[in-house]
Amino acid sequence: MNRVLVTGGNGFIGRALCAHLSELRVDVVPVVRQLRGVPGERIVGDDPIARADILDTCCVVVHLAGNAQAPRRASTADLEEFRANQVDLACGWAQAAASAGVRRFIFVSSAKVNGECTTEGIAFSPNDTPAPHDVYAQSKWDTEQALQLVAADTGMELVIVRPPLVYGPNVKGNFAAMIRAVCQGWPLPLGAIKNLRSMIAVTNLVDFLSLCADRSASPAAAGRIFMVSDGRPVSTPDLLRLVARVYGCTARLLPVPAGLLGGLAHMLGRRHVADRLLGSLVLDDSLAHDLLGWKPVVTLEEQLRVMANAKNM
Repeated sequence: MNRVLVTGGNGFIGRALCAHLSELRVDVVPVVRQLRGVPGERIVGDDPIARADILDTCCVVVHLAGNAQAPRRASTADLEEFRANQVDLACGWAQAAASAGVRRFIFVSSAKVNGECTTEGIAFSPNDTPAPHDVYAQSKWDTEQALQLVAADTGMELVIVRPPLVYGPNVKGNFAAMIRAVCQGWPLPLGAIKNLRSMIAVTNLVDFLSLCADRSASPAAAGRIFMVSDGRPVSTPDLLRLVARVYGCTARLLPVPAGLLGGLAHMLGRRHVADRLLGSLVLDDSLAHDLLGWKPVVTLEEQLRVMANAKNM
């Protein structure tokens, strides 16, 4: 792999990826917006000369930079600016990378490009017609299309990865809030939910990204879109029970009908939260296995135990 540049190198996924690549003895260049103590991190703005200089000896770029979600309660103009900024940031790096002779550009997109939920027996696949439901997902889809044009114009290899929810040590947001709720003994009205959701441990995701960054080991990845996951989807109640077992507490799950919960969430303007807790989202990750021979390196329970040992709540 020689030298790999990682944009967003001090984010949740970026830190894990840089650490993993370093363990593989790869020369990693983490590019960040502000310094946060990641070894070798560098701040590089929009200046083409600065980008060209740092990309000069890199063979692969992994693009992780960008906001994790769109701002809530923002105006239409603000949301459009959010979308444009996401696309411009990725394309700026891609154009600079191609000009510098970088051979492969890996873009970490999102399974939300495919949609918000799957129906029983049908999983999202890379060949599906995209159906983004919010500005964040739309920005990812817009970026994918723009990067494909850059790749077609320049000949640089493009690899797109669409992960589902990513969890692991130091995770923030809803996943961390869920763990706290279980560990603090909150009654959760989710005992009757019968759904299935694909997730991916950050350890598994960075292992797959590292494989894609090794062009000699993954030549077939060029020009492909991959869905990746831990392999076995899990229901919301089973996830909560597993969290309780790993963290040494009791999951207090109340058997409230899903229809009632969905209706209440809709009335309270929290339908997006209900969709994630009540609905299914299953990915078909067979292409990663069949084409590249990749397999997850940790299970859901193993990653949760790492988190519990790190007191990640």
